[in-house]
Amino acid sequence: MTAITFYFQVHQPYRLKRLEPGHKLAKPEELFDDAENERLCRRVAARGYLRTNRILLRAIDESEGAFRCAFSISGTALSQLEAWAPEALDSFVALAETGAVEFLAETSHHSLACFGNLAEFEAQVAVQRKRIEALFGRRPTTFRNTELILSENIAKIAERLGFSVILGEGIEHLLHGRNVHEVWRPRGCRSIVTLLRDYRFSDDIAFRFSNREWDQYPLDARRFAQWMRDVPASEPFVGLFMDYETFGEHQGEDTGILDFLTWLPRHVLDDPRSGDEGLVFATPHEVATRFAPLGELRIERPVSWADAERDVSAWLGNPMQNDAHSALYAALEPLRSDATLLEAWRLLSTSDHVYYMCTKRRSDGDVHDYFSPYLGPHDAYVLFVRAVEALMELHGAR
Repeated sequence: MTAITFYFQVHQPYRLKRLEPGHKLAKPEELFDDAENERLCRRVAARGYLRTNRILLRAIDESEGAFRCAFSISGTALSQLEAWAPEALDSFVALAETGAVEFLAETSHHSLACFGNLAEFEAQVAVQRKRIEALFGRRPTTFRNTELILSENIAKIAERLGFSVILGEGIEHLLHGRNVHEVWRPRGCRSIVTLLRDYRFSDDIAFRFSNREWDQYPLDARRFAQWMRDVPASEPFVGLFMDYETFGEHQGEDTGILDFLTWLPRHVLDDPRSGDEGLVFATPHEVATRFAPLGELRIERPVSWADAERDVSAWLGNPMQNDAHSALYAALEPLRSDATLLEAWRLLSTSDHVYYMCTKRRSDGDVHDYFSPYLGPHDAYVLFVRAVEALMELHGAR
């Protein structure tokens, strides 16, 4: 029996307003372009979240709970949904109420605090864990770090915080020839296990699905379900981890992506094999409960799910990014005593801000450019540093 484990990431950052040089903030909210943030939140909720949640809810109902999946929703996305698309947030709550959906924990502000300040990292995890439990009725036991960034130290911290599962990217330089479909224990940990993303199958949906030059285009749900059946039944799970904005936003309804998701659970569960030979859907917690780790996983350097390198160079790979990151974390302690300023600082800690400063070219550069709301990497850097400086000036004036 092989479990298909869908995990969807829901995230929206707070994009920055274009402040003029020397602008004096009256309040920290002035840093953020809430007109644009509201527009994009409402758009992705209408195009993606509401439609896709209805598809998943129908799949759960029609299968009597046999279809199962997991979400991680960043705190910044939750705040935007609460403010501008409460009906979309209600639809996530409806999914939680089925009992067939697991909600994960992450850092509250989708930050890189694991590299900037470990006390802040733990504080953000605690904030998010409490919020997820309050909204969805169950305390998270699975942890997903920002952008699937995983290291041995992060796994140890997650274990100490009481998590039983941590997710990661199944890249070759991490596995060294071992099977991405097995459950592993990060080196140095005693209880937590890691489930890894099968990036080939995941990216078939998240990136290649609408690519007319792909040799498997057009991909339909029946054929993808057969690919899942071709995975040996002895392998515990297949991790299909992707951004939830894949459905309806990054790939529009006209691509057929929503129809694909509608039919996929039916074709997977309509499996002629029986018993231990068949396919099932399972959440990360269920996989970790059902299967023991096969062995120890050495994580010699941090891995992520971003760019060809699958490391942290998407966020901390050039001098602008490292300077911005250092400037941000240098400002943390002076601002910590003021709750309003700390919240603004945390919104600046969202990883997207340094992601927009990436200067990679070719296909990875195209992806960065697609997500960026700014004129280019240098423009993103200038606006960000100006925002940090303005926040510090506001602190000094109080």
